[in-house]
Amino acid sequence: MSAALPAEYEALRLRIRAFIREVVIPAEPRPGVSLRRADRVALQNQAKAAGVFAPHVSKQYGGLGVPIEHWPALFMEAGYSPIGPAVLNCMAPDEGNMHMLGQIATEAQKERFLRPLAAGEVTSCFGMTEPHPGAGSDPTALSTHAERVACGWRVNGHKRFISGALNASFCVLMAKNDAVESEGVPAGATMFLVDMDTPGMRVGNDLHATDSAIEGGHPHLHIEDLFVPDELVLGKAGEGFAYAQVRLGPGRLTHCMRWLGLAKRAHDTALDRANSRELFGSPLRELGVAQELLALNEIDLETSIAITARTSALLGEDHREGEKLSSIAKVHCSEAIGRIIDRSIQLCGGDGVTDQLPLAQFAQEVRPFRIYDGSTETHKWAIAKRASSRRRREIEAGEKPLDRVDPEGRSPWDER
Repeated sequence: MSAALPAEYEALRLRIRAFIREVVIPAEPRPGVSLRRADRVALQNQAKAAGVFAPHVSKQYGGLGVPIEHWPALFMEAGYSPIGPAVLNCMAPDEGNMHMLGQIATEAQKERFLRPLAAGEVTSCFGMTEPHPGAGSDPTALSTHAERVACGWRVNGHKRFISGALNASFCVLMAKNDAVESEGVPAGATMFLVDMDTPGMRVGNDLHATDSAIEGGHPHLHIEDLFVPDELVLGKAGEGFAYAQVRLGPGRLTHCMRWLGLAKRAHDTALDRANSRELFGSPLRELGVAQELLALNEIDLETSIAITARTSALLGEDHREGEKLSSIAKVHCSEAIGRIIDRSIQLCGGDGVTDQLPLAQFAQEVRPFRIYDGSTETHKWAIAKRASSRRRREIEAGEKPLDRVDPEGRSPWDER
């Protein structure tokens, strides 16, 4: 992946690689323990001093200004440690919110919300997911409602699984809205920028998920007669579903990049074990059963890296097509990463499932990825629908269908 990087970004990749290995990994909390805020801040200050902080953020807001097509190699290096992305300030949900704020927010909103977020001074959350039957994998099922009132909106609803909300300073909150014809606002969804201490915003019970590397939890949010002034509407009212795609397409892909780094570390751990361990009188690396697992890891890594790189390049050129491919990349990578870590545990035997190695924690961290940002099954449904629609358009444009058979049972090769 690094071979195609321009020289300045290859140099940055090498700095990130060294920083993660020399500074971040020695500071990792023991498996199952979250990185404390004070420790994160201290490590972020070291990342700033090393010139590796916020690579994805524009230089105007304190980042390194790397274009999205060059993110994969950098994020993968950061993801070699489960806390690496948080230390470099390119971890979800903040990274996705930074990207969306940079694309959509007003200048005043960028100064108030993006600048401190990019600097690591605050953290954020994204308030879309709701209890059933509200929005989950289907964002159009939003039940949280925003009512137009004088000089703003009044919002009521209930969110759940809002990652990072326990420590967040503000939330990008999504709610459905009715049409306001007098103002040209269509019925749809609206995004709001809401400080977490605003009256009417209440953090509820936390959900204890398997991932625990970064503090912040996945709690409920209760929105009760929350007033949001017009100046804190993100983008245009009624167009929140379109804005969500601006965030979710790249957001799915950056998850792939980060977790690929962790899968690479798991695979490296397994390779080290295969090189150092002898079994039944032979080095483990020479046993066919071990070679099978190692080879499959290599295949899953390389194919995942390839689709991630291609999707990043496409997102930089054509967001709509890149968003479609990011769905395929998310399915492939989330499944492949889980397989890589599981095989690595198997190769390390009993040690793999203890806290003597971090592999069991890695498995816990990546398992939710097959659900977060749309489950594998939801994406497969959408991928299949798009494929069928694409082929129908091709046929309508004049291509000959390939599934036709002769009613008399004659083969098309009979006359050749």
